[in-house]
Amino acid sequence: MRILLSNDDGYYAPGLAALHAAVQGLGEVIVVAPERNRSGASNSLTLDRPLQLREAQNGPTAGFFYVNGTPTDCVHLAVTGMLDHEPDMVLSGINWGSNMGDDTIYSGTVAAAMEGYLLGVPAIALSLASFSGRNFATAGRIARALAERFQRQPFGAPVLLNVNVPDVPWDQLRGLRVTRLGRRHKAEPVVRQVSPRGDIVYWVGAAGPAADAGEGTDFHAVDNGWASVTPLQVDLTHVGQIDAVRDWLGGAA
Repeated sequence: MRILLSNDDGYYAPGLAALHAAVQGLGEVIVVAPERNRSGASNSLTLDRPLQLREAQNGPTAGFFYVNGTPTDCVHLAVTGMLDHEPDMVLSGINWGSNMGDDTIYSGTVAAAMEGYLLGVPAIALSLASFSGRNFATAGRIARALAERFQRQPFGAPVLLNVNVPDVPWDQLRGLRVTRLGRRHKAEPVVRQVSPRGDIVYWVGAAGPAADAGEGTDFHAVDNGWASVTPLQVDLTHVGQIDAVRDWLGGAA
């Protein structure tokens, strides 16, 4: 099995190192990740300049490839131009922090997996639902278990899974729950500051707290000690509003 790893925290991130260690022995593993943190990049592609692909030569990241672009760039470049053979699976992460509910719209971690999915490769995005980062190994064991299951029993249709793992030791994890995305409240307002040069600058505010976090959601699963596994789709069509919009436009075809 050929496994492509990527992320949005950068090729040097501890979550990527943990993911790389977790899947050793499952087949050919290659890493193509951003050269720096690109959290929140979503599905953006770099179209205004050429991309550069480099290989790290020293230290724990030796052999990892990195790109001066977005997570989507990394997977797109790898699958459509770099690799001699299409990977059997894309694993993205392990993100430092959760990607639940509305986060998936902005997440570079999810975007890297989604690019694999759009290119016809089964893909899984993995996140550790905490910024303390104490238990990346737990998320790594989940990643390996899912990859092994896919190896034994390939999914019968194109699949894009979003996985969030509580930041707990392995023996405290309750297991896996298949979930739907929850929803967050409106984001916090931007933070206005004055720079040392006297310029007015703004920081994007924090994400809002969970609004829809009932049983069955990813928020509920993680809060109760389960790793959430949410199947995603790319079709954003609001099917329920098609007739209403047609009527609003005066019966347009």
